[in-house]
Amino acid sequence: MANKIRLDIVTPDRMVYSEDVNMVIARATDGDLGILAGHAPLIAGLDVWPLRILNDEGEQQLSLCGGFIEVRPQKITVLASCAELPEEIDVKRAAAAKERAESRLKASSDIDVQRAEVALKRAMMRLRVAEKK
Repeated sequence: MANKIRLDIVTPDRMVYSEDVNMVIARATDGDLGILAGHAPLIAGLDVWPLRILNDEGEQQLSLCGGFIEVRPQKITVLASCAELPEEIDVKRAAAAKERAESRLKASSDIDVQRAEVALKRAMMRLRVAEKK
């Protein structure tokens, strides 16, 4: 049995996840992080990307809309604006959001390109996580 580290994932609405895990793999704004028990303390910004959670049963992914991660030797805290477990993702809604974002990016004019790109990235990430369940 591997050393465990506590993982808490919190959004403004709820505690999404709170369990002891073997490892967490996160995409920080400056690269990927692999975190095990005893990791050096750090704080980093998170990108819109699936959070990978490894435990005794295997790997689970969770959709994460960016945020921050705080790592201590025995605890990881993720603060995110939104986070969803695979079974919580509405695939039809995510596919529709992807199509909307793609059509906004194709349209020329004064749309907010950065906002549409983030919406597209978020929708694609949600579809990727839902596909893995």
